[in-house]
Amino acid sequence: MRQRSLRSPLLAIAIAFAFDAAAQTQDAPGGEPATLETVRVRGPDRPRTVDSLEAARARLDQRAGATALVDGESYRDRRVGTLADALGYAPGVFVQPRFGAEEARLSIRGSGLQRTFHGRGLELLQDGSPLNLADGGFDFQSVDPLAARYIEVYRGANALEYGAATLGGAIDFVSPTGYDTAPLTLRAEAGAFGHRRGQLALAGVSGRADAYLSLGGSRQDGFRDHAAQENYRWFGNAGYRFGERLDGRVYLTHVDTRSALPGSLTLAEARRDPALAAPAALSQNQRRDYRLDRLAARLSWTPSATGTLNLSAYYADKSLDHPIFQVLRQDSRDLGLDLRWRGEGRWFGRRNLLVAGLAWAQGEIDDRRYFNLAGQAGAPSNRFDQRAVNRKLYLENQTWLTPAWVVSLGAQALDAKRRSRDRLIVGGRDESFAADYSGISPKLGLRYLIDDRAQLYANLSRSLEPPSFGELSGGPGISPVGKQRADSAELGLRLDRAALSLDLALYRARLRGELLSLSDGQGNPLGTINAGRTLHQGVELGLGWRIGEAWTVSANYLYNDFRFHGDRVYGDNDLAGVAPQLLRAELRWSPDPRLYIAPNLEWTPQDTWIDHANSYRAPGYRIVGLRLGGRAAPHWSWFADARNLGDRRWIASSNVIADARGQDGRNFLPGDGRAVYVGVEWRD
Repeated sequence: MRQRSLRSPLLAIAIAFAFDAAAQTQDAPGGEPATLETVRVRGPDRPRTVDSLEAARARLDQRAGATALVDGESYRDRRVGTLADALGYAPGVFVQPRFGAEEARLSIRGSGLQRTFHGRGLELLQDGSPLNLADGGFDFQSVDPLAARYIEVYRGANALEYGAATLGGAIDFVSPTGYDTAPLTLRAEAGAFGHRRGQLALAGVSGRADAYLSLGGSRQDGFRDHAAQENYRWFGNAGYRFGERLDGRVYLTHVDTRSALPGSLTLAEARRDPALAAPAALSQNQRRDYRLDRLAARLSWTPSATGTLNLSAYYADKSLDHPIFQVLRQDSRDLGLDLRWRGEGRWFGRRNLLVAGLAWAQGEIDDRRYFNLAGQAGAPSNRFDQRAVNRKLYLENQTWLTPAWVVSLGAQALDAKRRSRDRLIVGGRDESFAADYSGISPKLGLRYLIDDRAQLYANLSRSLEPPSFGELSGGPGISPVGKQRADSAELGLRLDRAALSLDLALYRARLRGELLSLSDGQGNPLGTINAGRTLHQGVELGLGWRIGEAWTVSANYLYNDFRFHGDRVYGDNDLAGVAPQLLRAELRWSPDPRLYIAPNLEWTPQDTWIDHANSYRAPGYRIVGLRLGGRAAPHWSWFADARNLGDRRWIASSNVIADARGQDGRNFLPGDGRAVYVGVEWRD
């Protein structure tokens, strides 16, 4: 970036840093020296680059809005093959894998709800550093829940903690370190449809240094024809304490995945034989093969017990070979920097918490397209050189007006550029474009602390999302589209008692220019449009209830009301793609650590529209499962995970199309049939 483009953000950070540091020494009213109400002192050996689980939970509870924390230990007692296995019980998260694969419809509050692959509308993070490409898209294969110590979920504008201001928010996969995981972990899973998965994890501490390494691999034939997958992942990080105030950590990631794609079926085909593959998937040998190499680093300076300055940097190199209706080959390189201050002190005699940061990301994509000849690249059909640049400045300040009332005020300023140069002019039509997007997303929040374990919150916010290249050049006849904006209101309750935890949020968002990616009846992209006015509103409920010493109830319920508002074409129709209601619930009985039995239920009681014209639906479903397992010895644990015990034929997800005209087309992705998986884990 040019020097002058950095001057204002750096000045803002410097002013915020200086003001916050000075405020910590300010005298309280009456001339008495100000003292902090809460001081968290970390042990001398704990690295400052990664929070402990307890510190992360306290930090998320300080948000004036909906958040969730998923302990990585909470889902290791089951098959872990998709993000639904890790995030299925996270409040507010809608995740539905397609044909048992890692790719899924991952959405919060209707973000990117048209996507069942290469997600959009959320920011995926690893230890606070973006996993998204610079254009905003992300790949599900870039994360492995088994290599996460915990997962942080920031819904909506609450992701301003990391500078994110999208409708959906952010999900941060926080890595284990040598300090908080077992020195040696061995894990093996096997089961239906040729599923096999293994993990070897090593961790340790030596003097001022610590390290963690996870090596994982999985294979499956898949429930459906032409659905085989093979995945290999390497996640590692190493940290060093340079002194009492300075810590550093580096991260290395290598991902290599190969996935055959069975495609979509008609509803009649899915009911008759859900294991079928679509004819086009077979004739074109449709696949998605993906490789990622990523290097990241973080430096944390703690000038006081209540303030930390983090500098993060990353570089990612990605390769994609993707035969679908065309053969898509992409090589992308992304790099980014983030400078972030988080400090707690007193301003004018009141407790105060300030987060301020600036972020810069740049990505380049060599996008080559070919005619598909039975899965092989034929003659070139198009080629683009694409470049995306994002610059963000974000600031959020919380002030305790009284010990019970906390007000939060923040904003994100975004400047984004999208450039695409057509390298292969087809039919005399140059598809090059240049698009710039900018704006400010403010947030106002309020918390009322009922006591140490209960609080009410409310906020008003605005979100802004530029389109990714998938929207800008995702199909024939596409011209650059505009940004998506939303004004949101949220009201919620957080409760964490000894026997009961409750996470309840109600939200309403009015969108302008919602990015709607449309497909035809065969799943081929028709392009992206900016809708006029749309409305997203709903209820998010997470429940954990301990009954006595042996019984536990867990549940995640979503009510989704997403619709057009006076649209010229669709009127007030429902938006397609997401079930109006979804319930995941589990009852667990565990008399002692040696045994647990946990029946579970996944239920969508209503049908789901597959088209915005509201002419054809995917049927609702009810799937019952059973898990059991326990600790067999001091180092050994085991599980058996039975799914879809009734062997029901159900629709896990669907394409989103403009108008099905009331006809049954190839738009449906059947869910897996009855399956049993077993696993063992050994930890030293």
